[in-house]
Amino acid sequence: MGSALFLHTCANMILTKKLTKKYGNHVALVDLDLEVQPGEILGFLGPNGAGKSTTLRILSGYLPPSSGECSIDGKDLALDSLGARRSTGYLPENFVAPSEMRVQEYLMFRARLKGLKRPEAKTSIEKIVERLELGPRMRQTFAALSKGFRQRVGLADVLLANPPAVLLDEPFTGLDPIQRQEFRKILVELSVEGKAILFSSHVLPEVEEIATRVQILNHGHSRAVGTLDELNHHLQREASVVLILQPGFSGAEEKLEAGTQEFLYQLQVHSSTHFELHLRQLDLRPKLFRWLGEQEFPVLEFRENRPDLDQLFRSLVATDSQ
Repeated sequence: MGSALFLHTCANMILTKKLTKKYGNHVALVDLDLEVQPGEILGFLGPNGAGKSTTLRILSGYLPPSSGECSIDGKDLALDSLGARRSTGYLPENFVAPSEMRVQEYLMFRARLKGLKRPEAKTSIEKIVERLELGPRMRQTFAALSKGFRQRVGLADVLLANPPAVLLDEPFTGLDPIQRQEFRKILVELSVEGKAILFSSHVLPEVEEIATRVQILNHGHSRAVGTLDELNHHLQREASVVLILQPGFSGAEEKLEAGTQEFLYQLQVHSSTHFELHLRQLDLRPKLFRWLGEQEFPVLEFRENRPDLDQLFRSLVATDSQ
């Protein structure tokens, strides 16, 4: 995404340590460790009810944690809540504004509420309106806006005081494909400028598109975290080979079990001609293929079966549900 000069030098702009939230006997969040650096986009991925919104509400200062630590731009929310909130822009999942208020009035109201003096607020609004292409909508009421432009107004609100940390809860919900593309482009531009962005989603392609790192949350627990390359490397270790043979070849299962122990740690039998071979190492594929030829296996298909991030996500969620 290119390099940028980051004016904020805090190593972790957004940070939690063992963050926990309980509602009576219900535990919504358990010992969550999370970090987002300046210029980074962390995609917070999980099914509905995983604890994503709870985390964002705590980080935005709207909800107190039951235990654990969290900070924004080096400011502990427990010790300097106001300072942390001034460093944060937060867009909730269901952003709303007074339905009869014009966009221009709303943004000025919000800018003044954030502590900007009127001339400073006017300058900030002008820059953000130009960037988000809200000019033609400024005299419209919130009720007259489409879902896409309502989200843009919400993002404009987030950016008014130029916060270094941006929190977005399901920001793409309800947007059409073009609106999603435009919104993603804006977020990437903000990250290039050095903002730390944490956004939640339950839709994997949205996360894969722009996130520099992904954290998977389920039932309040962090289940996996890393860059896309790191997660893909993990998936590569889980890769297998699909083997399909011509019908009529007898004894394939027995021959595979007897002759492939040096290659495999698991043999899955789908039928007498359809097998899945879980290799000890992925680079053993050429050696395995040569062995199949030497043993005169009538191979119709020999292909790698590498799970993608969607399969990893689904498998983690399914495991937690068992």
